[in-house]
Amino acid sequence: MSRQQIAEPLNIYLNDHLTGAFGGAALARRMAGSQADPWRAADMGRLAREIAEDRDELVRIMGRLGVPVRHYRTWLGVAGERIGRLKPNGTLIRRSPLSDLVELEAMRTGVEGKAALWRALRSVAEDDPRLDAAALDRLADRARAQADLLNGWHRETSAEVLAGHPGRPAARSVRR
Repeated sequence: MSRQQIAEPLNIYLNDHLTGAFGGAALARRMAGSQADPWRAADMGRLAREIAEDRDELVRIMGRLGVPVRHYRTWLGVAGERIGRLKPNGTLIRRSPLSDLVELEAMRTGVEGKAALWRALRSVAEDDPRLDAAALDRLADRARAQADLLNGWHRETSAEVLAGHPGRPAARSVRR
């Protein structure tokens, strides 16, 4: 197999994740700004910063691996997040409580995909000196913590929205 044949799946894989990372960072920022609960807004703001840091770390890893960033794909990630705002949610003018639930599910999916990315890179780190195994372990641990936080919010939001009590104060968010 040629070097090009080996590099192409890695290029595609990392650019796919980078596309999602740009969309996820945009969604996390927007979700942080839409939180009415000050505790959750603070936690979501911190999560949004971490997701942006993880995205930036992915760009650095791509640079060390010699994987070119496909900039048009980063715009696709942001555009995808914006298009996602148009989802039918039962209201036309104001934000629906269902939006919180659907957005949390999208964030959970993205964070779980990011954790899989770090684990995939970790699986080849021992054989590739350009990858820092310890850093990938830390990134995977942080993604697990992010997923745990989002899972807790998802349980709370599901109970609020699906039980027909939108806007009811939820139990305090799990603090990390």
